Amino acid sequence: MGKGKEVLVVLCTTPPDVAEDIAKTLVEERLAACVNVVPAVTSFYWWEGKLQRDGESLLVIKTTPETYGKLESRLKEIHPYTVPEILALPVRDGNPDYINWVLGEVSGHGKA
Repeated sequence: MGKGKEVLVVLCTTPPDVAEDIAKTLVEERLAACVNVVPAVTSFYWWEGKLQRDGESLLVIKTTPETYGKLESRLKEIHPYTVPEILALPVRDGNPDYINWVLGEVSGHGKA
């Protein structure tokens, strides 16, 4: 992929009851081209000195490096967790048509 054709996949876990609302907000605000909601994951982690086990939903968010800062800020605003998981992973390669679609939707130049 050439410069300006970069896409990020952002992972974010949420409580199941807010996952779809967060996903919809990110797409409506053009901070993401697409958000997949994986409805049931079990997360184990340390929090405040105790081992936690929670049922969560996983958001798989497609965006661009240029939009990531706004996406992260907005996620922190609307997410109920004190420290939400927000991890951005660069896409090394992919279907050029899909990559171009993501770029168009996030930039607001999609055909919606």
